[in-house]
Amino acid sequence: MTIIRQQDVIDSVADALQYISYYHPKDFIDAVHEAYQREESKAAKDAMAQILINSRMCAEGKRPICQDTGIVTVFVKIGMNVQWDAEMTLDDMINEGVRRAYLNPDNVLRASILADPAGKRQNTKDNTPAVIHTQMVAGDTVEIDVAAKGGGSENKSKMVMLNPSDSIVDWVVKTVPTMGAGWCPPGMLGIGIGGTAEKAAVMAKEVLMEPVDIHEIRERGPQNRVEELRLEIMDAVNKLGIGAQGLGGLTTVLDVKIKDYPTHAASLPIAMIPNCAATRHAHFTLDGSGPALQTPPSLDDWPEITWEVSEGTRRVNLDTLTREEMNSFKPGETLLLNGKMLTGRDAAHKKIQGLIESGEGLPEGVSLKDKFIYYVGPVDPVRDEVVGPAGPTTATRMDKFTDLVLEETGLMGMIGKAERGPTAIEAIKKHKSCYLMAVGGAAYLVSKAIVNAKVVAFEELGMEAIYEFEVKDMPVTVAVDSTGESVHQTGPKIWQKKIEEQVLDLK
Repeated sequence: MTIIRQQDVIDSVADALQYISYYHPKDFIDAVHEAYQREESKAAKDAMAQILINSRMCAEGKRPICQDTGIVTVFVKIGMNVQWDAEMTLDDMINEGVRRAYLNPDNVLRASILADPAGKRQNTKDNTPAVIHTQMVAGDTVEIDVAAKGGGSENKSKMVMLNPSDSIVDWVVKTVPTMGAGWCPPGMLGIGIGGTAEKAAVMAKEVLMEPVDIHEIRERGPQNRVEELRLEIMDAVNKLGIGAQGLGGLTTVLDVKIKDYPTHAASLPIAMIPNCAATRHAHFTLDGSGPALQTPPSLDDWPEITWEVSEGTRRVNLDTLTREEMNSFKPGETLLLNGKMLTGRDAAHKKIQGLIESGEGLPEGVSLKDKFIYYVGPVDPVRDEVVGPAGPTTATRMDKFTDLVLEETGLMGMIGKAERGPTAIEAIKKHKSCYLMAVGGAAYLVSKAIVNAKVVAFEELGMEAIYEFEVKDMPVTVAVDSTGESVHQTGPKIWQKKIEEQVLDLK
């Protein structure tokens, strides 16, 4: 009979969450590096270079890979022969581990969890509670998988009830383009097939805990229908040409993971959940001998990648930028931003909208006229940091505010992650504005370009407050120019055609 102690659960969960905040799994780094080496799209290759450089920097500095340090998901398998030496429930033990991990003063993690989601949406301040799935199994150990899932990729989850005769591959190929690039490809797709609606969704999440191994299946050949499906789906999705960060390229997914379960004869439930460039998960087993702590990897596991400023890259001074100069930005062009910008995301935009519509105007000392706003919710700084990891958030969430803000404030441009939707693009074209894209999954790298940061409004919103950032050589790509041309529309079309031509040439 194995006795599992309360403190061992708490310590193991806290350790695992700190570990995955700054260490990518080696299999994921290897897969991104392999995709980087064979990528032919310059924009996609540059994006993957930043992801790989950021990953190494986080491993060295022990700071979060992404500013969105995720909602914690835990899968627990409890052996039937286990006994507990504990006063807390298992859920309370796990949540105490989460609390300690996210409040660790040496590596503060961003608290993103809001209670009362349909009401006040108040931050719980410690990223609890976790989403916990528990299963009783044979044995005398407790196996735990811990993941931290970012909102950008979680928001792209899809669910459908197909007819039994429908094609799963066709549904995936039709659905992936509707997900946009907010899930920060290249990443993995977790697919749950069968069971019931909720079972399919849980399987899609759980299977993302497995290592990248599709290259092994490709080398030896598929041995069952699930493995055949994995290859079919991966090849079909990559032929879409979406590419890293949605900029167009050869690799959109690094692996496709599938888990299935028997289902009703009339049903074919399918759930698909993407994992982003901040893939974070860890596994440990408690056997009664003490806490199960993660073993740090060797820095030799990370490739030596450099990101060079290419010829023609334009340095932009945001403090003196004129609209005439901004109108000369070209889609796909790389810029290095210098000077001051303001930040703001969902909650700040909602407050700005309310102030404008009420006639109050923006808070004293805050002017968006001829400024750029960066969609970001940074991690709190530690030690001598100006700001913690500060990568971009998904820009489409701000689309519904774009026309109002451009019209009423004189804002010049916006910076965020992934594509803009039709509403925002039309507003950008109408107001001769622009949208610049920073790389999602390179939050620590981006933070190193921020030389000064201070809260200027809505301090009560925490990480969603309005900051003023001063930046030096912050790399961005012109994603939508003042005419409304979007690289997220043109890039994938170009690369889809190139991939189709390559396939025809091979035949």
